[in-house]
Amino acid sequence: MANKPLNDRDGFIWMNGKMVPWREANLHFLTHGLHYGTAVFEGDRAYDGHIFKSREHSERLLKSANIIHLDVEFTVDQIEDAKHEILKANNLKDAYVRVLAWRGSGTTFGIDPTPTTPQIGIAAWDMGKYFDPKMLETGISLGTSKWAKPAPHTAPTAAKTSSLYNLSAIAKVEAIKAGFTDALMYDHEGYIAESTGANLFVIKDGVLITPIADRFLNGLTRQTVIQIAKDLGIEVVERRIKPEEMNGFDEVFLTGTAAEVTAVGQIDGYNYQVGPVTRKLRQAYAEFARTPVKKAA
Repeated sequence: MANKPLNDRDGFIWMNGKMVPWREANLHFLTHGLHYGTAVFEGDRAYDGHIFKSREHSERLLKSANIIHLDVEFTVDQIEDAKHEILKANNLKDAYVRVLAWRGSGTTFGIDPTPTTPQIGIAAWDMGKYFDPKMLETGISLGTSKWAKPAPHTAPTAAKTSSLYNLSAIAKVEAIKAGFTDALMYDHEGYIAESTGANLFVIKDGVLITPIADRFLNGLTRQTVIQIAKDLGIEVVERRIKPEEMNGFDEVFLTGTAAEVTAVGQIDGYNYQVGPVTRKLRQAYAEFARTPVKKAA
């Protein structure tokens, strides 16, 4: 199943309030979001039927949509219900859940999105680990990209919008061709930012350091790991990180809904251990993410 094309599977995808057979969940060629990247999305993980921080993801989807002036015609509660419907329809308990809202086709075609009709869909499937599980003890490798994350005044960096991920895709392709697992990207001022799709943390002398998330997406997993670290008594510092500091890191890891907590064993020519802080936070996050939140009576 893992190697089977995503467009050729059994099951259902939720689209605009209806369950659609998986192979029939198609879009028209003149879909605005396809041509201009006018779409926002969220990736959730379900653990034993429990979708981790599901509501926070749904709320962020609508916030992202608002930033790009996309009027989603479904509420957070409706999106939440649909996520659980799609898990049930596909008989899934452990799964990756992808929600996408996009501009469909309109009465005219061009950059102006106002004649288009908002669309939304949700799919879920068993994705497994985002990176090769064999790298659990060695860590993945990152190669520094020539591409930089855009400045907040040049792109909607606070939104999880598809248009921004084209840059990440370019950087990742180039990193893989160069022999790395993924790319490390700087921000517009030359400070270390994140990887192509996950936030970055480093450990130096027992202190957990992470770039300030004011010029790229402040990931929900990032926020969770910061709180877990504080609860464990680990000092956390959010600050700009200079590239020349890479030689002095003791440990490095990435965080994201798909990546979870993934150790980094190499950045360019620098090597790092999968050390005790990374292991502790990786285990603590795995346990926390798999614990359903108790609802008030």
